[in-house]
Amino acid sequence: MQAEQKMTDADDRDAIARAIQTYVDGGKSGKSTDMKPAFHEGAIIYGYAGPDLFGGPIQILFDWVDTNPPASELKSDITTIDIEGTIAIARVELDNWSGRRFTDMFTLLKTDGEWKITSKVFYLHSQS
Repeated sequence: MQAEQKMTDADDRDAIARAIQTYVDGGKSGKSTDMKPAFHEGAIIYGYAGPDLFGGPIQILFDWVDTNPPASELKSDITTIDIEGTIAIARVELDNWSGRRFTDMFTLLKTDGEWKITSKVFYLHSQS
């Protein structure tokens, strides 16, 4: 039983990493249609872009991606994935999103056998 659980955890981690990579690939291509499959239809986003709160339905992220240049040099590193049953959290460090550095925290839900991002909160690091 223990070995089966470990196998499932590894499979879930891989599926979560793929969902996050789908999001990252959309940032690289500059096309929200490339990242949409990673998100639950009811997903939300929140964070500060400078002093201004950027938040609400995930569509605002999609609109932002579609109106800004592709981040073709974007680098990402998943630093944490924590899974409990059908929920998970993930922390992702993003470097060079059009010259900016972000830390993203995602919550994910396994629904219909697929991991989907339900929320994204982000921190925009100050440029030094």
